[in-house]
Formats: sequence, C-alpha cells, structure tokens
Amino acid sequence: MKPAPLLVYTVLRLLAFLVPLAILWFFFPIFREFWWLAAIFAALIGTSISLLFLRRPLSDASASIHERREARTTVRQEDAEAEDAVIDESAADDAPPSDEKPRES
Repeated sequence: MKPAPLLVYTVLRLLAFLVPLAILWFFFPIFREFWWLAAIFAALIGTSISLLFLRRPLSDASASIHERREARTTVRQEDAEAEDAVIDESAADDAPPSDEKPRES
C-alpha cells in the first residue's frame, strides 16, 4: 500500500526543519543559549530545502487534495441534480394541464 502523499510531504517538511535544528543545537553551543535563533535559522534552512528538493512531494500532495475535493464536489453536484429533478417533477404534477387556461381573479 502506497502512503498518503500528504503524510509523506508533512514528514519530509518536519525532517527538513528538525534535522538542521538538531545540528545547530548540538554542534554549535551558542545556539543552546539562543534557542530562538536556532529555531529561526532551522526554519530558514528547512524552507530552502523544501523549495529546492520537495517539489515533487508537494505536487503529489496537492494533486491528492484536489482529487478528493473534486470527488466531494461531484457527489454534491449529483445530489443537487437529483433534488432538482424531484422538485421539477413535483412542480410539473402541480401545474394545471396545458389545454386549460389558468383562471384570472
């Protein structure tokens, strides 16, 4: 079974942030004191890695989201068309026959 593309992309994005954060934290002692600076640099590095190397997982995740949304829209559209057909049939049943003229008051 193939893993969900959104899950793959999410895990890769987290790794792109957490690995640089761990490297900065453990190998550069100054970042232990300034943890917020390490988080900022890790976020910048993670964003760069994501833009450079995660283009394909991002497009797979986006396509998956689009397919699910289209399927949901298709089901809703079919439901709406069925409801419209029922309303049209009931309106046709309530309408006066075409050979009679409606009475004016």
